[in-house]
Amino acid sequence: MPAATPTPPPPAGTQANINSPQGQVTINSSVPPVAAGPAPSFEQLSGGSRFITEDQAAAYPLLANDFLYVDKAHTGHITKAQYERWLNNNK
Repeated sequence: MPAATPTPPPPAGTQANINSPQGQVTINSSVPPVAAGPAPSFEQLSGGSRFITEDQAAAYPLLANDFLYVDKAHTGHITKAQYERWLNNNK
């Protein structure tokens, strides 16, 4: 009988061990990486306006994920300066 192949370690993320009536259960969870590609220009996302709205940010998943963080004043939109600062911090 061939030797058992060792189980690979779980991906980086969260691991929880829970006791159940049938025995211990291990739950592994992680967030898959997002391959969003290069960031679009401010003009592309804003559609030529002075701001990027939350709906427009949805076109670039990484920005959509960080929208509330980038919109520090909670105005419901992102200015060009805020977008460029976010881009520089995410290089």
